[in-house]
Amino acid sequence: MGQYLILLYEDEASWAAVGEHEAGEILAAHGRFGAVHGDVLRGGGWLHPTATATTVRSPGGGGSQDRDGFAAGEDALVTDGPFVETKEALGGFYLVEVPDLDTALALAREVPAPFGGVEVRPLRDM
Repeated sequence: MGQYLILLYEDEASWAAVGEHEAGEILAAHGRFGAVHGDVLRGGGWLHPTATATTVRSPGGGGSQDRDGFAAGEDALVTDGPFVETKEALGGFYLVEVPDLDTALALAREVPAPFGGVEVRPLRDM
């Protein structure tokens, strides 16, 4: 069995424009997805909008790093906002454990994502 992230990318402006009734319907669809596929779901969650993000970067943008992630003597650069500006932002995820990528893709086709799409990525063993 492998683990895969199903990443939900959606247009935040579309979400912001949705009425309470439509938002409730979308959330109910996610509830149904979870109920049907609960046997393979290992986690998941919704993210606050990108306006709430804080980004931490290495000051040199790469190069040699110590075990804490930054080169000796360098401070992290912390800025408000997302890592990169995009039309569709990461809004949530499901962590699933399934036999193979084809099964993960079949699940991804059922994820409600009315304002964007989903991306499926395998997790590496640590």
